[in-house]
Amino acid sequence: MDDHIIIDQPEVRIRAFRAIDEPKTCEMFVEGHTAVLSGIGVKKVTSSKNEWAVNPAVFVIVVESMDGRHVFGGARVHVAGGSDYLPIEQAITKLDASIHALVWKYSKNGTGEICGLWNSKELAGYGLGTPVLIRSGIAIASQLGITTLFALCAPYTVQPVVNCGMELVDAVGDQGTFYYPKLDLIATTMVLNDVMTLSKAIDEDREEIFKLRGHADGVKINLHRKKPITIDFTLRIPHLDKWNLAEMITAADKNFAALNLRKVF
Repeated sequence: MDDHIIIDQPEVRIRAFRAIDEPKTCEMFVEGHTAVLSGIGVKKVTSSKNEWAVNPAVFVIVVESMDGRHVFGGARVHVAGGSDYLPIEQAITKLDASIHALVWKYSKNGTGEICGLWNSKELAGYGLGTPVLIRSGIAIASQLGITTLFALCAPYTVQPVVNCGMELVDAVGDQGTFYYPKLDLIATTMVLNDVMTLSKAIDEDREEIFKLRGHADGVKINLHRKKPITIDFTLRIPHLDKWNLAEMITAADKNFAALNLRKVF
């Protein structure tokens, strides 16, 4: 990504796709996310490793220029049962291995995780990261058939995900919290227990997610916080005829069995 792009009253597109279908866009996502993490002193986190780009159970949301040449932010939805454990499992397994049993329990009905949320400095202050990308991730989760969705949240994203209906998972860590990805940063474990109904979401967020879900392509919004921006949404995921959640549920069961953990919830 060109760090010298100057954006004035931009129009961008928020688009969803399966990671394995667009390796080049995934490369731009990784480059931008790595730069943002480095800027806050985080050199490496489990969810920023590049293996997700070849995981058939990963779906990507990007904030990109209308010509698709530049990526300015994004997020991902990982479904349990892919070629690797969920990022939340990888991140905190050494701190609390019971996270695997928790995810396994949820995976029986299809579960996933929204993760890797980032926003470049070029679009800082436009309100894209929260709540827009969080809402978009929850919106596309319904296309995948999963019923629940995890998140490992930085302090500034806890309230936005609560607004979208997520709840604290206090069964792991210290009442759901961990020092991650470094000792002076706190991460909180959250879960959305009803992807389809969003019964605990506040009205504004529920309505916006339902709008994105019902009109996955063609929604355009204008945000006017401190700086104006126009966002075009293209959230209908291509090639979902090749997606089989039942296979992922079976694979998640095998993945958990391979861990050979004694404690099962």
